[in-house]
Formats: sequence, C-alpha cells, structure tokens
Amino acid sequence: MTLTDSTTETTLKPTPVRRNRPGTKFEDAYQFPHITLDKYESAFALQEYLQSLIRTNKEDIDLLVELPPGHEEDTWQYEHLRQLCLELNYLVIQLEAECNRQSCPEMKADEWMYLCAAHPTPTNCCAIDYIVHTLDGATTLLNSHKYFPSRISIPETSIKYYQSIARRLYRIFAHAWFHHREIFEAFENENQLYARFLKLSDRYGLVAKNLLIIPQNNNIDNDDRDNTPSSDVSN
Repeated sequence: MTLTDSTTETTLKPTPVRRNRPGTKFEDAYQFPHITLDKYESAFALQEYLQSLIRTNKEDIDLLVELPPGHEEDTWQYEHLRQLCLELNYLVIQLEAECNRQSCPEMKADEWMYLCAAHPTPTNCCAIDYIVHTLDGATTLLNSHKYFPSRISIPETSIKYYQSIARRLYRIFAHAWFHHREIFEAFENENQLYARFLKLSDRYGLVAKNLLIIPQNNNIDNDDRDNTPSSDVSN
C-alpha cells in the first residue's frame, strides 16, 4: 500500500513472517534471512535466534557459543542444552541402523560402561535404549515447569542440573565415536554438533575434562585418565 501527499511518498511494507507455511518442502524450509536478536518479536526469541544462527553459521563454533549481549549465561546455556537434545535425536536415527540389542548389549564407550539411571535402580540397558532414555530424561527435565518455570529467568536451584544433563549427553557422543565411528564422523562433518558441545562445555565448565574420553587430535592423554573408573552411574 502506498500513501502519497504533496511532498512525500511512503511505502508501507508488511513485516515478513519468519515461519514455514503449511506445505513447505523440506529444501525450501527456513529460507528467511538471519536477523539480529533484537529484531525478534517472540516469547521464544533466544531459541529462534540460536536456531537461525546454527543454520547460517554452524561452522563458526565460537560465534554460536558466544553469549548475546544483554542476556544471562544461565538462559543461554539452557537454550543450548535444549537444542542439543533436539539435534541428537537425528544422530539417534542414524545409529539405529547398526546399534541394537545384539550389536551393543551394553552402554559402553572405550573401557567405560554406563548404567542407566532412568529406572528405580541403575540398570544395565543396551546402548540404544540407554541413549533414548537419556534423551527422554533430559528433555523431560528441561521442559519441567517445576524446575524450569520460565525460559527468561532460570531458578538458581535448577542450574545444578546443567552439568548432569551435559555429562549424560556426552556419553551418547562417546558411544557413537568408539563403536559407530563412520556414523559419528559423517554426522559431525555435516552438523558440527560435537564441536559445539565441546566449546559449550569448555566455556561454562559443564563436563569435567577427565570425563572427556573421545581423543582430540587422535591422541588420548593417558595421564588424565589413569584414575578414572571403568563404570559410571552418576547423575
């Protein structure tokens, strides 16, 4: 619509809707430009901004993890953990092609074995069940109104769960690296998810370094692992 008077002409353009319309093909989805965080008009602005950033800059790990100005570290970590759970589901889909009760009857990564805490007592689940239980548990906790009643302000008593969630999610990466290397590498080359996880963990101290058992630069520092246990059921 154009409004014209004797001296000026103003063209009013509609604000673009940043949503995929019903019937949008997969290859045409999310084809709207990345915008700065302050331009979002949504209750889920931080989530939408992070997802847009990932779509346009997934190789720039430092940029993805960098805290946006004016926002709290706690809420930024929260959105990252939610996003990690979402994207790890795509890795699980690929793992299911070869990770099953017969091929991986226990949840292992190198010499480590993990017991599943999704049961009344820690249980030895097969790897794929452990992975699914872990993602379900993390997602349920992050969506809990009891522990996370708001996505704008995180209760101080709930921040302690970040390390527990991150530690458990790391085990999914570790199992995939040690037992399904080709799937892990293909997924990582496309998504850079493990690199983002490592940067996030390093930035905010989510996972202790002696628990990071996937070798970096194809070399495991054995000095850091001499005193680590061979099994773990920690929360």
